[in-house]
Amino acid sequence: MTRPGYDEVVLLTGFPAFAARKTCEELLRTGPRTLVHTVVRRDDEAEVREVLDALPLEQRGRVNLLEGDASSMDLGLSGVELRAIAPEIDRIHHMAQVSTLGADRKVAERANVGGVREILEVARVCGSLKNLVFHSTAHVSGDRKGVVLEGELEKGQGFHNDIEETFARGEKMMRAAMRKLPVCVVRPTVVIGDSQTGEVDRAGGPYLLIVLIVTSPAEFALPLPGRPDSLLHFVPVDYYVRAACALGRDGRAPGRTFHVGDPAPLTAKRVFELIGSAGGRPTPKNFIPAHLTKALLRAPGLDRVAKSPRAFLDALATPVSYSFANTSELLSDTDVRCPPFESYVERLVEYVQHRQREKRAREAEVDDPLV
Repeated sequence: MTRPGYDEVVLLTGFPAFAARKTCEELLRTGPRTLVHTVVRRDDEAEVREVLDALPLEQRGRVNLLEGDASSMDLGLSGVELRAIAPEIDRIHHMAQVSTLGADRKVAERANVGGVREILEVARVCGSLKNLVFHSTAHVSGDRKGVVLEGELEKGQGFHNDIEETFARGEKMMRAAMRKLPVCVVRPTVVIGDSQTGEVDRAGGPYLLIVLIVTSPAEFALPLPGRPDSLLHFVPVDYYVRAACALGRDGRAPGRTFHVGDPAPLTAKRVFELIGSAGGRPTPKNFIPAHLTKALLRAPGLDRVAKSPRAFLDALATPVSYSFANTSELLSDTDVRCPPFESYVERLVEYVQHRQREKRAREAEVDDPLV
């Protein structure tokens, strides 16, 4: 039962976080008759309004804001609200999650495990549901080595942090629900910036990595942590959300899991070279062994990256690769393809440099004694 006037009605959680915002934009762009119900917290109201104001007027009118909390019972919606929207929802993109390392474990559990429980309860009352897309992470593979298949989850792996562990627990619940609900799991690798605009999530590890490289002194070839031959599994956010939305609309997707990433990832050495070249910095000549990573991050002058996510650094030391068989199969007859890192690295660096210039300008205004 689709709402009159629309061909597709989607429930989206996690808005206005970076990837959820991009997903909303993609749903609206590719579905001219798509309505998006999005659950937003009251605390995010100012940011939500800013994001919506940036949308074309016609698209803005197809976003319905629902004040709530994706980790609360019934998503924090009233019974009246839930009964009004449940019959018309035919797709759900569940993206409300805590992925920032250092987050309190209880906060991570509430979002990454408790939030899954709540969205499954809501899905059970959506009589027209065609697909519940659960946005997980490839890092549920934990410390596994070698090739990780899409259908695998529990393989005796350990986890580097609470984020990986709580995501894995949430995904286990989703996979169990596949027996009764149309659920598919999407596992992106390390989500970096937009390959078209260069926009990078400033809360993410890759942003801090680029900052570290492009703000180092030009005469200093910065040594970087990790093994130079380790593969860096980056995925641009625009490809990730295009793939997730396409899979969400594919009737073959429910019951399956999909890795979303670059099928030809570059080595850490090559990534650092490309970032350094785009930022006008010398190529790093030495790599710090993984066990010395913490010491490097405590070094004088590098305090600005002290909060860099450990998972990113752990990834440099974990020789793992991912199978994309399911994703390749379903996207083979579409134009959704992952662009190579070389094709967009300059845009990423330009965006980060622009943001750094803005930051310095703001700091200069604050320090100005005449202000």
